Amino acid sequence: MSVERPEVLVVAPVMPFLMDALRGAATVHDRLHLNDPAAFAAAAPRIRAVVATGESKVPAELIAQLPALEMITVFGVGYDGVDVAAARARGIPVTHTPGVLNDDVADLALGLLISAARRIPQADRFVRGGEWLKGPIPVARKVAGSRLGVVGMGRIGQAIAQRALAFRMDVAYTARSPRANLPYTYHPDAAALAAAVDFLVVITPGGAATRGLIDAKVLQALGPQGYLVNVARGSVVDQPALIAALQAGTIAGAALDVFADEPHVPAELLAMDNVVLTPHIGSGTRQTREAMAQLTFDNLRAHFAGEPLLTPVPA
Repeated sequence: MSVERPEVLVVAPVMPFLMDALRGAATVHDRLHLNDPAAFAAAAPRIRAVVATGESKVPAELIAQLPALEMITVFGVGYDGVDVAAARARGIPVTHTPGVLNDDVADLALGLLISAARRIPQADRFVRGGEWLKGPIPVARKVAGSRLGVVGMGRIGQAIAQRALAFRMDVAYTARSPRANLPYTYHPDAAALAAAVDFLVVITPGGAATRGLIDAKVLQALGPQGYLVNVARGSVVDQPALIAALQAGTIAGAALDVFADEPHVPAELLAMDNVVLTPHIGSGTRQTREAMAQLTFDNLRAHFAGEPLLTPVPA
């Protein structure tokens, strides 16, 4: 970065290797706006960059308090917590970390799908609890050769589809528009897709445009033999409708890596035996988190060096 150490506001906990890199190149205010409002008010006129995570919030109100703000960089592919419109109104670019986490999220999506269908977590508890001594576990659902629907066919959606082909799955998808370069069947909306598949994997971006996209109508279409897998954002699924569908047997089961109010998970979901739950670990390998941290830092470095940003969010 420049000889002058820029002042940076970190708005949420970040990985130690990213924080170390930031502190080596900048004056870092770690969640100062939350921990010490008086000190934040004093530092705010000097803060030139904000570092956020995919789950953190950078609202218009915070942006307005930072008159010297030049950029916002997000450690994550999702940036729905950032008021991008407010940033752009002031000419403030926003960057994120696409690409580097595709494999991990796609791997987890398939892992969750298989875990839900083959009831792997339940089988683990069955053995540990001594239940095997009393007799065999009930049979589960076959994965190979089944029908997969992907809600969102961006980089990660395509990576999920590619993995599914190894299981001889018939892949279909829905997105804002058909992708002419893909061989998969396109459906115009999530309900139509759900009605045609056995497993519905959600990997569409979060935000207002997709809030509650997977609603009671979609779950009804998925049906009593269908499974929902969500590795997108908790907001994309109508969580009360999902709980009701699981309780009523409207769908067979679900596997969820994301929730509406993380880290809080509804007691109803915790109590269900037909649900697999993980704590938002889609990109959670050391290798990928380090790559994300490097890309976050490299975007920050490029800005202060007067170079083009590596991965600005889409216009």
